[in-house]
Amino acid sequence: MLVVAMLVLPGIDAIAKGLSGSIAAGQVSWTRFLFQFLILLPFVVRGGGLRVGRRIWVHALRGILISCATLMFFASLAKLPLADAISIFFVEPFILTLLSAVVLGEKVGWRRLTAVFVGFCGAMIIIRPSYQVFGLTALLPMGAALVFATYIILSRLLVTEGSAVAMQFYAGVFGCATMSLALWLGSETGIAVLTPVWPTMTEWLMLGALGCIATGGHMLIMLAIRRVGAGLMAPFQYLEIISSVILGLMFFGDFPDAMTWTGIAIIISSGLYVFYR
Repeated sequence: MLVVAMLVLPGIDAIAKGLSGSIAAGQVSWTRFLFQFLILLPFVVRGGGLRVGRRIWVHALRGILISCATLMFFASLAKLPLADAISIFFVEPFILTLLSAVVLGEKVGWRRLTAVFVGFCGAMIIIRPSYQVFGLTALLPMGAALVFATYIILSRLLVTEGSAVAMQFYAGVFGCATMSLALWLGSETGIAVLTPVWPTMTEWLMLGALGCIATGGHMLIMLAIRRVGAGLMAPFQYLEIISSVILGLMFFGDFPDAMTWTGIAIIISSGLYVFYR
């Protein structure tokens, strides 16, 4: 389930990048959560509905975090090559390691901390030339990684409560609500990244495909980590680089240069060592 999820999820980013010239990143993010809500609603109804428990605020915060992470990452794709953006985003396991120590009290030794530092250095190798060309946009995937790592921490707190469908449904509801408010504010203030337009039929089909891939991929992840734990997810995440390179080359003519491959190799090696420890 993890292998399939990681290989198909970059399809979300490829579609978002393809739409970036005509559809605002905020609108793509909103549509992604809208489709997640609509796709999962029949399963929730069939299962007898949802009970609002004491931890509903945690679900709400998860929805806010995943919507913010999605917005930042989609915004970066308007300028950054697909593989570069995903590779920078892969500082997320390192941030997750640090947050696990601070928030969950997990023991992290000096070896893992060293590997985390080396992994961040690998990200800097990718970011530096991208920052010179694209400016602050190159830092958006790292911001998305920080927010997403926090989302994963909250997911760990809830993973034994309720079903995977319920967790994803809540994320869709609160993610859609957050992006609805953001789009309203964007249309009122003229913020380009949050100003919606009416999509064409082709764009609606692409947005629908994005929503289906996102919902299916994240459902597979939730079903998997309920069986093996979130910690085992880390090494599988690097499979996304394979798909992102292929999709970037096929649809956008992008292929990582030697410097980017060096950074990718450092990030993957450091990440696998953190997982090994």
